[in-house]
Amino acid sequence: MKSFRTYLPLIAAFFVLTVVVLALPKERITIKGSDTMVILVQRWTEMYPDKTNTEFQVTGGGSGTGIAALINGTTNICSSSRPMKKEEVAQLQEKFGYKGLEIRVAMDGLAIYVHKSNPVKQLTMAQVKDIFTGKTTNWKDVGGANKPILLYSRENNSGTYEFFKEHVLNKADFASSAQHMAGTAALINAVSKDPNSIGFGGAAYAKNVKEVPIAKDANSKAVAPNISSIHSGEYPISRFLYFYLNRKPEGNVKKFIDWVISPAGQKVVTEVGYYPIRKK
Repeated sequence: MKSFRTYLPLIAAFFVLTVVVLALPKERITIKGSDTMVILVQRWTEMYPDKTNTEFQVTGGGSGTGIAALINGTTNICSSSRPMKKEEVAQLQEKFGYKGLEIRVAMDGLAIYVHKSNPVKQLTMAQVKDIFTGKTTNWKDVGGANKPILLYSRENNSGTYEFFKEHVLNKADFASSAQHMAGTAALINAVSKDPNSIGFGGAAYAKNVKEVPIAKDANSKAVAPNISSIHSGEYPISRFLYFYLNRKPEGNVKKFIDWVISPAGQKVVTEVGYYPIRKK
C-alpha cells in the first residue's frame, strides 16, 4: 500500500493548479444603458450562476447613452427600454459592418404614477396626453380635486421618455412646466412626496405611489399593468425591454444572454417586478 508521502507531489501540483486558475483574470462584461433596466440587469448579474471566469460592470445613464456607448465600442451589451432608431442602426453598420443584434429580454408596463392620496380612479390615453402636453392643468378636469397638476418626466436621453413621447403623446412636446428627472427612482420619490403630482415609469418601481389604471379610449375598460394585461396587449402602454450588441455574441457574453432568456433568467424578471417575455 502506497504511503501518504507518495501522493504529496500530486496534491501539491493540484493545489498549485487550483491557485493558478483562481488567480487568472476574469473577463469583464460591461452592460450600459437604460436606467429603467438597471435594477433588473444588476439582479441578473448577481444571480447568474457561472461567474467563475466572468465579472460584470453595470451602469445606467439612459438608453440613448447605452446605444452611443455600443456604437463607440465602449460597452459589450447595451440595455435599452426602446428600439434602436434607423440612424443608430446605420451608425453601427458603418462602424462594425454589422447592423446590430436585438434581443428581447423582458416586458414592461409603462405605469402612470400619482400620489397615494390622489382620488383619480382611472385615465384614458387621451387624458394622459392632454395632461403631459399641458392642455389639462387641473385635477378636477379628470375626476380629481380642484388642484393644479404638477408634471414629472424623465430626461430626453431616456428610452422611457422617448417611448412615452412617441406612443402616448403621439410625438407632441411635453408641457414646458414638466420637471425632468434623471432616473425613474428619483421621479417616483418626487411623486410620492407631492399630492398633486403625476409621472410615468417602469412598473417595477411602483413603491409608495399609486398606479392609475389606463383605458385605450372612453369606451374601453381601464386596466392596470400586470402579466395578463401586458401579454394580451390589453394594457395600452406595454413595451419590450432589450439587449443590443454590435457583434454576434460568443463565449461568456453568449452564455450570459442565453441564461437571461432561459426560464431561470426569466424567473428573475418576475422577481424584480417586470414581466417575462412571452414564448410563442
